[in-house]
Amino acid sequence: MNKKQIIISISWLAVLLWMVLIFNLSSQPANQSNKLSEGITKAIVDTVERVAPSTDFDLSRLNHIVRKNAHFFAYLVLALLVMNAVRRTGGNDIKLTLLICVLYAISDEMHQIFIPGRSAQLSDVLIDSVGVVVGIVMYLGISGINIKKLLETK
Repeated sequence: MNKKQIIISISWLAVLLWMVLIFNLSSQPANQSNKLSEGITKAIVDTVERVAPSTDFDLSRLNHIVRKNAHFFAYLVLALLVMNAVRRTGGNDIKLTLLICVLYAISDEMHQIFIPGRSAQLSDVLIDSVGVVVGIVMYLGISGINIKKLLETK
């Protein structure tokens, strides 16, 4: 294996590992998943209260926001990883990244139908998809790729 093949393999391995993480988080029953997000929410509240002690929070609403942000950021990271892997492989990076990530988001929601207390929600797929688009734009920006020029040539 030459250096380029090793880098391509590692890039796709990172994608696969991130997908496994998403799958494992989606495999948690609702009560377990909620405990995880409530722990994160509590850490946020504790941190904010140290800075602004008189701040009042609706924990249920804040927990909902944390959960939806988790969708967004999980798929933003997935898009960054997929864009990197696809570009290194030489594929049509934007279209293929969108296809892979959005299909994975749909399959992830469908998978949740079979998990106790969970369900598939179109709104989550939409949030995931926005994360994907932001991830693609971030990748292009970080890479110094002219987005307008790229879209004109494809």
